[in-house]
Amino acid sequence: MKVIDIIPRPLNGTVDIPPSKSISHRAIIAASLCNGESIIDNIIMSKDVKATCDGVVSLGAEIDIQSSYGNRYSIIIRGKGRIEAKEKFIDCVESGSTLRFLIPLAALCGENITFHGKGKLIERPLYVYYDIFHKQGISYHNNLGKLPLTLGGRLEPGDFHIRGDISSQFITGLMFALPLLNGDSRIIINTALESKGYVDITIDVLKSFGVNILNEDYKIFKIRGNQVYKPRRYSVEGDFSQAAFWLVAGILAGSVECGGLDMNSLQGDRDIINIIKKMGGNIEIKDRDLTTHKSITSGVSIDASQIPDLVPIISVIASLSKGTTIIKGASRLRIKESDRLKAITSELSKIGGRIKDIKDGLIIDGIDSFEGGIVDSWNDHRIVMAMAIASTRCKKPLTIVGGESVEKSYPGFWEDFKKLGGDICERDMG
Repeated sequence: MKVIDIIPRPLNGTVDIPPSKSISHRAIIAASLCNGESIIDNIIMSKDVKATCDGVVSLGAEIDIQSSYGNRYSIIIRGKGRIEAKEKFIDCVESGSTLRFLIPLAALCGENITFHGKGKLIERPLYVYYDIFHKQGISYHNNLGKLPLTLGGRLEPGDFHIRGDISSQFITGLMFALPLLNGDSRIIINTALESKGYVDITIDVLKSFGVNILNEDYKIFKIRGNQVYKPRRYSVEGDFSQAAFWLVAGILAGSVECGGLDMNSLQGDRDIINIIKKMGGNIEIKDRDLTTHKSITSGVSIDASQIPDLVPIISVIASLSKGTTIIKGASRLRIKESDRLKAITSELSKIGGRIKDIKDGLIIDGIDSFEGGIVDSWNDHRIVMAMAIASTRCKKPLTIVGGESVEKSYPGFWEDFKKLGGDICERDMG
C-alpha cells in the first residue's frame, strides 16, 4: 500500500487532460466487434482500460499496443466480426464497465464463460442481467449473488425492460450486443433515465463504427438486428471527469489550465463548467482549453443524477464555499468502488469539513480551510484525487493512505500533481 504525504501548496500551470476512460472502453469494444483492423489513438493504459483490452482478447480480438508519446498509446485492434471464446475466463479486476459491457457479448457465443473480479466489483449488483437470463432461459450461476459469474446460452432479440435509475452500464452492454443479433430489439426504460450522458456517448461511439441506434426521447431505444461494425481510426477525447479535479484546484488556490478538451463533448461531466460558474468560480473557455483562477465561491443546490462521478470533487469545493451546498440524486454512489457518499463524508470530516451524509446525497456547510491530517483512500480513485485537491487548502500536511488507487483510472495523476507544484512524498507501507 502506498502512502502519500502532501505539504499544502497551491497548484499552478497546465495539464494535458487524460483521454476519457468512458469513451476508451467503448471504442476498444466497438473496434473488437469489427471484421478488420481499427486503430484507437490517445489511450492511457489504466487498470480499467487494461481489463477491457484483456476482455476483448478473451472474446476473440487481437490487440497490439504501440507507444505514441509520453504515457499515451495507440491500440491496433483486429476483430473477426463475431464473438469467439478464446478464453473461458475473463478477469475484470475492479472495472465495472468491463464487467457490465462484456457480459451481453459473452452471451452471444453460446459457450460457458466465467467472469472474475476483485475488491468491491465482486459484490456490485448484476440483477438486471439476471432478470434477462431468467426470461430468456440463459443458464448462469454465481457465488451467492457475487462473482465469479458463469453464464451459458445465447442472448435472443426482443424487448428489454430496464429501470432508468440504475447504472447505465447495463444499457450500454446491451447496445453493444443487440445489433449483432438476427432480429430487431428494443430497450424500454421504465423510469426517468439517469446518467443520460453515458448513453449518449455509447450511441455516438457505435455510430462512429457503423452501428445505429434510434433514441426515442430516452424512453425507448430501437436497435435493428444484423448490423455490421465497420473498422476505422478513432481518437479518444479528453476526460471532463478527470479535468474537474484540476479545475477545482485552480479555483481553490491557484490557476490551472486544462488542455485537450472538446467543448462540444457529449460527456455529462462537462457540466462541471456550469457548476463552477453557478458557484461563482472564475473559469475561462478558449478553444480546447479551460482555465480556472482562485475564486470565492458560494453554496448551491445540485442534482447529481446525471453527473455522479463529479460528486467527490464537488464536495471539496462546496466544503470551502460560503454557505450551504445540497447535493441530491446521488444514491447510486453507494455501489461504486466504495460507498462514495459515506467515504467522502468520512474523509472530509477527518480534516475539518462540515458534511452530512443523507439518503441520496450530501449537505455541506462551507468553512475557510481544512486542517490536514491522515485520511484513507477507501481503495477508490476518485476519493484519493478529491482528497489530494483538498490538500491545497489545508493548514497542515495531509497524508493519504492508499494513494495507489489512482492507477485504476489515472496512473499519471501524481506526476501531474507534482508538475503543477504539488509537494509530495510517496512511501510504501507494508
